Amino acid sequence: MTKPTVGDFIGAKAAFFHGTRLLTLQRDDLPGLPWAGHWDVPGGGREGDEGPEDCLLRELNEEFGLRLPPDRLVARWVLPSISNPSRRAWFFAGHITEAEIAAIRFGDEGQAWALMEVEAYLAHPMSIREMHGRVGLARDALL
Repeated sequence: MTKPTVGDFIGAKAAFFHGTRLLTLQRDDLPGLPWAGHWDVPGGGREGDEGPEDCLLRELNEEFGLRLPPDRLVARWVLPSISNPSRRAWFFAGHITEAEIAAIRFGDEGQAWALMEVEAYLAHPMSIREMHGRVGLARDALL
C-alpha cells in the first residue's frame, strides 16, 4: 500500500465491513452539530498536520477504541468534503474482524454504534444521505 500524499484536506472517514455489515455510529444530538442524531461511519476532522491515515485511525480509536495498522485500509479515495465541498477529504475502506468487534469500547463521541447491513444503512431514514455514494464506492470495491 502506498502512503497517501497529504496535501490540503479537511478530514477522513472510512467504511469498515464485517461481511456485508458496515460499522456505524449514531452522531450526538447537539445543537449546531451537522447531521445531529444521524447514523455515520467512523472518522472526522483533521488535527494539526496529521496525514489522512493518521487522521482516520485516530478517530477510529477515539470513537471505537480500536487501534488498527494503516495496512488495514485497503481502498482510498480523495473526494470533495461533504461538509465543505471546496475542500478535499479522504475516504477509506477496510475490513474488521470478529475479535475487533468484540474489542470495541465506544468512546464519548456519539450516542450508539451498530453493525448495519449495508443496504439497511443506505435505506435508513437517519443515515447521512451525502455519505451514501461513498459507502457505495467502498461496498463495490470490497464486497
